[in-house]
Amino acid sequence: MPSQADKLRTLLEAKKLHVMPCCFDALSAKLIEQADFDLTFMSGFATSASRIGQPDLGLMSYGEVLDHLGNITQAVNFPVIADGDTGYGNAMNVRRTVSGFARAGAAAIMIEDQLSPKRCGHTPGKEVVSRDEAFDRIRAASDARESGADILILARTDARHEHGLGEAIDRAARFKELGADILFVEAPKTVAEMETICRELPGPKMANIVEGGETPELPHKELEDMGFAIAAYPLTLMASAMKAMTETLAKLKSDSDRTHLMMDFIELRDRIGFNDYYEQSARYETSRRS
Repeated sequence: MPSQADKLRTLLEAKKLHVMPCCFDALSAKLIEQADFDLTFMSGFATSASRIGQPDLGLMSYGEVLDHLGNITQAVNFPVIADGDTGYGNAMNVRRTVSGFARAGAAAIMIEDQLSPKRCGHTPGKEVVSRDEAFDRIRAASDARESGADILILARTDARHEHGLGEAIDRAARFKELGADILFVEAPKTVAEMETICRELPGPKMANIVEGGETPELPHKELEDMGFAIAAYPLTLMASAMKAMTETLAKLKSDSDRTHLMMDFIELRDRIGFNDYYEQSARYETSRRS
């Protein structure tokens, strides 16, 4: 059987846009897989909100993220890209993070050049480290892969915010030379900037579409024609779920009808996996009593 990293490599060879809803826990990842998407991304923003109820400002530890990633990869059978933030320390920490994520089943890991503690790419206050430190992070990630970690490297730069698009493109180009498999220039502000990124950078590139964020929300066909290989939607599912939950809570508090906002109980059980469990457990005599 091909590894999840191999599956992702095959997807990237297709020369098409892969629309990637981002998950925040095992259940949301299962729903994305059930909806027949090719892959998902464990969003740092959404995971921090889901796991610890806190904003994406570098508050989660490596161990917490690794544990959360393992729950997700065990629940699905398609490629999961994981947010490795800044690597949780120096270059040696980056190597450990990449190796740990590979063992946890991630198909790829994103490593970025923000100053730690990092921030969401579409919020104020972002700063990036020096070129040398940024390059060391990607070099260390590549070294971990060369040492046996079966994982792809998604290299992200946030330099556009402080230093302009030219610096961001220069950094991303060097990331590719150092072994990055996928390039991600965060938060271009115009369609022209997005076109420049695709025109000037080699290999697969990712666009990050945050509804209400800084990057233009373009149709999938336009993103594909530009040359993006992946379009990530980091908050679409979480924002939808939060809206549904707050509306349902308001209905419950006022003792109003809420069933039209809810998934049918039969479908809910099926999507979670109750029916699969019952079918498999029927093979075992003692399980029939439970």
